Amino acid sequence: MNIKDYKLDLTQDLDHIFQHTENLWEELRGKKLFVTGGTGFFGKWLLESFLWVNKKLELNAQMHVLSRDPESFKTNCLHLANKSEIKYHQGDVRNFDFPDGKFDYIIHAATSASAKLNSENPLLMFNTIVEGTRHILDFAVHCNAQKFLLTSSGAVYGEQHELKNVSENHCGAPDPIGSNSAYGVGKRASEFLCGAYSQKYGIEMKIARCFTFVGPYLPLDIHYAIGNFIRDGLNNKTIKVNGDGTPYRSYLYAADLAIWLWTILFKGKSMRTYNVGSEEAITISGLANIVVKCFKKTLQVKIAETPEPGSITNRYVPSTKRAREECNLHQTISLREAIERTIKIHSIISENESII
Repeated sequence: MNIKDYKLDLTQDLDHIFQHTENLWEELRGKKLFVTGGTGFFGKWLLESFLWVNKKLELNAQMHVLSRDPESFKTNCLHLANKSEIKYHQGDVRNFDFPDGKFDYIIHAATSASAKLNSENPLLMFNTIVEGTRHILDFAVHCNAQKFLLTSSGAVYGEQHELKNVSENHCGAPDPIGSNSAYGVGKRASEFLCGAYSQKYGIEMKIARCFTFVGPYLPLDIHYAIGNFIRDGLNNKTIKVNGDGTPYRSYLYAADLAIWLWTILFKGKSMRTYNVGSEEAITISGLANIVVKCFKKTLQVKIAETPEPGSITNRYVPSTKRAREECNLHQTISLREAIERTIKIHSIISENESII
């Protein structure tokens, strides 16, 4: 893959992030940040934006990234491999050896959102989430961290059928004995641990309850509907909707996601949860049709099932009122533009016959 072309193509997004966060970064000058999940979708955007801002503002900050296989990641992301500002620390989030020195900031974004793991091995899913969070919190105490950001999930609210936009005050929860509840229950337990550690050790604890997103680095070959639709379009195939197309979702672009996460880390209130996502609801069938329009070529949409009359509509759409009012956070990139930007990047990747 032509890494130079790829980096240039992200310039628009990285400048966008910088413009919306420029006044946040001074407190990071000369300090160190530790990130888990740095090689995933969220993590890559954190790395990209950190490098961009660190250079522009000459912060002389360092980011240390936990990874089970740093060498594999470096091979697949060459432009992130040999940066003096980024150090890679090998280990599993549940039991990694603590690196030496003080880290002022920690972002815990390491969690597999695999639907397959959640259904086939819920104990492993739950243990990875909870044990990983406990271990990174112990590290936060060990390294005397000042601020800690947990990327949690809208899954902590459980089923949201009756809610147009779910708020942080909603008291719903996943079915504690449900066969697919390991992820949501694990995230709730992680939030509890963050609160308990904050109370005991005085760490500023911020929690981002993340919903659904789109953008470069989003995997196209797992259970994310929007990723699957883009994949099918890139391959000139019929865009397949596996269900009846009626569930409602909303999508925040990755550059906006990075803005929100950095802002919540630096300026969010301690012991506070913030929904992160878009309030613009769209059905899955509607999403498929928007993706078709973004490709600007003849593609078909096939919906596998017919909606049953009177069935309850599934929704997964946040209220972001708290983030707007307390952190001045807003969606700045429309869904259509977000999809078009994502298609553009993945088209470049496809043309170079490489997948990141």
